Amino acid sequence: MSKRALLEVIALDAEDAVAARNGGADRLELVTDMAADGLTPPRETFAKIRAAVDIPLRVMLRLADGFAAGEPRGADALVEVARGLRAEGADEFVLGFLDADGTPDLVTVERLIAELDGCRWTFHRAIDRAADRDALRKQLADLPGLDTYLTAGSAAGVDDGLPTLLAEAAAGARGEPGYGARLMVGGGLRLEHLGALLAAG
Repeated sequence: MSKRALLEVIALDAEDAVAARNGGADRLELVTDMAADGLTPPRETFAKIRAAVDIPLRVMLRLADGFAAGEPRGADALVEVARGLRAEGADEFVLGFLDADGTPDLVTVERLIAELDGCRWTFHRAIDRAADRDALRKQLADLPGLDTYLTAGSAAGVDDGLPTLLAEAAAGARGEPGYGARLMVGGGLRLEHLGALLAAG
């Protein structure tokens, strides 16, 4: 399926959000603690950013570095955080968790989706650490609200992952099961990658 290119930009605060909007961002991903590759921001930060800009906001649901939820208490905490953000008005999210063997942590993901109650969401770069990307996509394909994968195609970044990204874009164009969600490329993306990515749709 062909989709218009969408520019999503990280924002840590309202100042970032305004600058990104003014620079042409279509959507913002709200995080804190970039040293940990982005964790859930406080509710107060979401509220300030929501008041500052009127473009779509996707809020990260991730409480610790890495891609494990930390069952069971970690999942309980994530559900509570998601509930609080929903109460604050958040309606789009970014999440993704793996079990120790690199398969998707469906227990945690499904608990969060139930709490999000129909909200749209992105499965983030946990896919780049998955044991089997294709199997992960097929396992997640029917989950409600999933419309985007944030990925570099490789844990090492877009330089290494570009062939995988192009192959997945082609699979999506062919309508293969598990490949209907948008590819949001991030993680070492550079200008010279854009031609091939845009040509692939």
